[in-house]
Amino acid sequence: MSINRIAIYHLETLLWIDRLGTFSAAAERLNTTQPAVSARMRELEQRLGSTLFRRDGRGMALTPAGRKLVRDCAPLLREMERALLGSGGFGEASGVVRIGAGEIAAASCLPPFIAALKAEMPGVGLEIEIDLTANLIQQLLTGRTDLAFAAGPVAHPSLRTSPIGSVALLWLASPAVAATFARGTEAALPVWSLASHSPIHGRMRDAIAASRIAAKSLNLCNNARMMIDIAKAGGGVGIFPEPMVQGEIAGGALVELAGLPPLAPVAFHVAMRVADTEPVLTRIFDQAATLHIGAVAPVDADQ
Repeated sequence: MSINRIAIYHLETLLWIDRLGTFSAAAERLNTTQPAVSARMRELEQRLGSTLFRRDGRGMALTPAGRKLVRDCAPLLREMERALLGSGGFGEASGVVRIGAGEIAAASCLPPFIAALKAEMPGVGLEIEIDLTANLIQQLLTGRTDLAFAAGPVAHPSLRTSPIGSVALLWLASPAVAATFARGTEAALPVWSLASHSPIHGRMRDAIAASRIAAKSLNLCNNARMMIDIAKAGGGVGIFPEPMVQGEIAGGALVELAGLPPLAPVAFHVAMRVADTEPVLTRIFDQAATLHIGAVAPVDADQ
C-alpha cells in the first residue's frame, strides 16, 4: 500500500461519487472530466491495493472495501475542512457553489444575499441558475446544484430544508384590460399562468373555476417576467408574485383586479442535500435560512 502517494483529491473524488451516484455527476461537481475522475479512482485502487468499484449493469458500484473507505474517510475530511477554515476563516474558503432559484426568489431576497455571501467568501465562485421549482429540486437531488431556493413544501428524505417566508399573489392587468374587466366582458379576456407542471398553475385553474373568467382562455408560459410584459402590453390577465410587480403597480402599468377570488401566498424554502456536510455549504445554508422573503405566513404552494 502506497499511502504516502494518496492525495486528498483522491478521497474527495471517491466521496462525491458515493454521494452523487455516478462518475459523471462527480466530475461535474468537481469541475473536471469523467476520464479524470476514472483516472483518480484507478490510482486510488492501485495505491491502496484494493478494488473499490465493481461493474453494476452499465454503471459502477462500490465494493464493501469501497463503502468502508467512504464511511471511515468522510468524517476525517470534514474535520480537516473545519480545521483549515478555523485557521483561515471563511474569507479563505475556495471552490465553486452552485445555487438554484426560481424567478420569485431571484427578484426578491437573492440579490442582497449573494452580495453578502461574496463579501464574506470572495474566493468561492458562485454559479446561479434560474428555473422552475420542479427542475431545481431534481438538479439538487442529482448533484447539479448545491443549494436551492424553492417554492412550496420540499419534502424528500435526502434534503434538508428551512422555511424562509411567503410571497403574495395578485390578479393584475393593464389599465385598459382592467377597464374591460370592470365592464363585465371578462369572459373573452386571455388569462396567463405559469406552466402546467407548476402548482401555481393548478391554483390558478381553481381560482378561474371560482370566478367569472372562462377557463378556455387560459394560456401558459414558463417565464413570469414574460407574462408580466404581456400583461403590461394589454395581452390579458395574470396572477403575479407581488415582489416582481411592485414597480409596475407603482408606475400604473399594472392594476389589481377587483371581484376575483383571493389567492393564498406562496411559501418558500431553502434546501440542500443531507449528505453535504462541507463547512462552506453548511455555512451558506445556515445564512440562507435566516432570510425572510415576505411578511405573510407560509402555506403549501409551489412555483
